[in-house]
Amino acid sequence: MFMRMIYDDKLAEAAYLIGCQRTGEAIVIDPERDVDRYEQVAAANGLRIVAVAETHIHADFVSGGRELAEQGARMYVSDEGDADWKYQWLGQRVGGGSYDHRLLKHGDTFLIGNIEFKAVHTPGHTPEHLCFMVTDRGGGADQPMGVATGDFVFVGDLGRPDLLESAAGIKGNAESSAHRLFASVGEFMAWPDYLQLWPAHGAGSACGKALGAVPTTTVGYEKRFNPSVLAAKSEQGFVDFILDAQPEPPLYFARMKRDNKMGPRVLGIAGGGGIPKPARIGVDGLKSIDGAKIAIVDTRPWVAFKAGHLPGALHLPVNNSFNTDAGSLIAEDEPMLLIVEANRLDEAVRDLIRVGLDRFHGWCEPKDVESFAAIGGTLAATKEFSVEDARLMMDAEQPFVLDVRRFTEFREGAIDGALNIAHTRLLSRLAEVPRDRHILAYCRGGARSARACSLLARHGYDCTNMAGGMMAWEKSGPVVVP
Repeated sequence: MFMRMIYDDKLAEAAYLIGCQRTGEAIVIDPERDVDRYEQVAAANGLRIVAVAETHIHADFVSGGRELAEQGARMYVSDEGDADWKYQWLGQRVGGGSYDHRLLKHGDTFLIGNIEFKAVHTPGHTPEHLCFMVTDRGGGADQPMGVATGDFVFVGDLGRPDLLESAAGIKGNAESSAHRLFASVGEFMAWPDYLQLWPAHGAGSACGKALGAVPTTTVGYEKRFNPSVLAAKSEQGFVDFILDAQPEPPLYFARMKRDNKMGPRVLGIAGGGGIPKPARIGVDGLKSIDGAKIAIVDTRPWVAFKAGHLPGALHLPVNNSFNTDAGSLIAEDEPMLLIVEANRLDEAVRDLIRVGLDRFHGWCEPKDVESFAAIGGTLAATKEFSVEDARLMMDAEQPFVLDVRRFTEFREGAIDGALNIAHTRLLSRLAEVPRDRHILAYCRGGARSARACSLLARHGYDCTNMAGGMMAWEKSGPVVVP
């Protein structure tokens, strides 16, 4: 048996390529949209991808299942849960007809070569959630060696049960899901301790609140040391624990739930199609760019961006939060102009399509912005004040103070009178920010509020970023606990 974790550091997402070396057949569990990565790993190891399995309808990335299904891979997906969370795209193959697929119930098994996969229904994170126990029958085993747990059990945490309410807007769902998760944990306690545990996410994922940075673990270890599992001593105590202090889900999560349920747009990446290649936009082409109609994704450093950028541009550096930030600050189906170094274009495009942003107007290099200014093009600047100057401004102008940290950070201490809206939710809550007042935005260190300021400016607000954020503010004076 061949098994390889293929990990996305930015979304903290793990897909698993599992293959039978005797038959050359392989399956991918929970693939992201740019599926050429999995095909390349498979080919390098003498395997071909014949199937895809999904643990659930994902909220944090666009699934690559449909891309691979277009090339003939068989889909193995859940038929558990209620009618609202069934896959709707399996009968909608591009060009007509249905995809090769099998709907799974609890206890169902299937083979990829000589490797057996057993579906185990583990509701709570979502109603339809499955885990897959993996047994290497070709190696002579009659018991599973490991289990792909999806978003059920992580290293040090459990998949959060509130997303259908907090992200997808299904009111009243969080508590009932938490009770279902409690029952699933009870079933988990009966699993053999020796089983390896292969989760779909690691530290940094918004699908839980305290995921560990170790990539894999064992069932026995999590039974003994996972705080969320240990909280399941009483049902109500568990429900209270698991729902407390969950981070705000990024705004794009609701779209991912919908798209993965209804069917993401096929880009033709599988089978050698490759990822989309935006057109190169020259300096003269920048003259016609309207930042109100085209999302300008400016990846340059903050120092360069605040000094001068195309009007309406969004400050979105290609770092570990790039796709999460872009997915939260850019509306779906907006055409995008990427301002990015040529050697990072492929990375940026992959990051964007993984969160459902695939409408590319074109791209240019950072140096083109300077050339545009040199030929008379208009650039906009973003104001940034030190803490000392921000205090003076607050006394003189009484700006509207906006805290764009997570609520869990905000409740530990904030600037008096500040409104808290996490920057990944700000686009949906702009109506709460007054247009007739100057906005002073801050976060912990100044990076998230810089991105928030670019979003506010794009939508017509007058905004100043506070350099150094709360860390600098705390050194110069008291804070209040909301």
